[in-house]
Amino acid sequence: MNKICVVGLGYIGLPTSVMFANNGLHVHGVDVNAAAVEKIQHKQLHIEENGLQERLNAAIDSGNLTVSTTPEKADVFIIAVPSPIKPDKTADMKYVEAATKSIVPYIEKGNLVILESTVPPRTVEDVMMPILEESGLEIGTELLVSHSPERVIPGRVFEELVNNSRIVGGINEKSSEKTRDLYRAFVKGEIFLTDATTAEMVKVIENTFRDVNIAFANELARVSANLGVNVWEAIKLANHHPRVNIHLPGPGVGGHCIAVDPWFLVEQDPQNAKIIHLARQTNDSMPLYVANQVKEIANQHQIKNPKVAVLGLSFKANIDDMRESPSVEVVHHLNELNLELTAFDPHIHEAKLPQQSLELEETLKNADIILILTEHDEFKILDPKQMANLVRSKIVFDTKNCLPRDAWLKAGFDLRVLGDSKNI
Repeated sequence: MNKICVVGLGYIGLPTSVMFANNGLHVHGVDVNAAAVEKIQHKQLHIEENGLQERLNAAIDSGNLTVSTTPEKADVFIIAVPSPIKPDKTADMKYVEAATKSIVPYIEKGNLVILESTVPPRTVEDVMMPILEESGLEIGTELLVSHSPERVIPGRVFEELVNNSRIVGGINEKSSEKTRDLYRAFVKGEIFLTDATTAEMVKVIENTFRDVNIAFANELARVSANLGVNVWEAIKLANHHPRVNIHLPGPGVGGHCIAVDPWFLVEQDPQNAKIIHLARQTNDSMPLYVANQVKEIANQHQIKNPKVAVLGLSFKANIDDMRESPSVEVVHHLNELNLELTAFDPHIHEAKLPQQSLELEETLKNADIILILTEHDEFKILDPKQMANLVRSKIVFDTKNCLPRDAWLKAGFDLRVLGDSKNI
């Protein structure tokens, strides 16, 4: 296995490519986004990830990594393309299908095809294998196929690529073993072998567990607000129990995994996936809940035409990823409530929304309510005294409980926290 062709150079495909390249394998990366390919060829990043720049430089300088918009013949093909949901919450397999079709002309006897994308169970069996059969090769003997889903978190991709355990599910034992041997190039964690459909199910289960847990936390936040309890303190204390591990509430759930993957199970078995479905509805309802809370805070302060300064557009802290970000939905609902707003995110360097500003001071100028939606480190160290000189009304609504409470209160701000809204 001397050469790998990776299809999809996004948040998973590009880091995976440079990891293999920097561990001595020849990698050809492919993406349909010509602008992204051109950037990578010039050692420029089109995504943000800690440690990616230096690793990309090393991979290209060594000659082990090349990129283009078309596949090449290789020993191994890795598909790492998006698997989003459609507006009706059903799985959109067009990217996986297109990527699989794109490699068929280049596949040869003895090759291995690995799907890394998170997909509904049975995608390898029902979607990929019929396409791969068009190669004329016998699947399972002449062409090996497996699923090895990524299990990393943005911002810590390289650490987790190396140290996390990995699931490998082949269509047969030979496919699993060959895939395991490939990832041993850099994976130090345990590698567990299973079948392809179980591997697909495992990844969806992992993200669905987290979604259900967050939905529980968000439900607790709303109940606590009504009861006059600080949900953050209550969860922290409850988690001291050795068998309790409650996640934290927030303005919703985003990203390419947790906000998407549970819908795969709802689509495939709606009669039984009822808790999963309710959790999705609960988390999807949070942006509207937050927007309504902002409106209520403005009413309590008798501000008729409030300006809201939205801080944070990415779906989690310290990254630039806006996929399925609840912040975008909050902005949408604030617009529907006819609230004036300006949004800012220090990690997003080009305007993705009409209301977005690229300057923090411009966002805060004459604001009535500062709304924290993402717990970026840059927001945690804001000087409330300086902020007081920019805003019109000193009100903060912190949906992530990330601001130092005492400092903001001392600066004269009315600080509200999601799940601790005794006065809302």
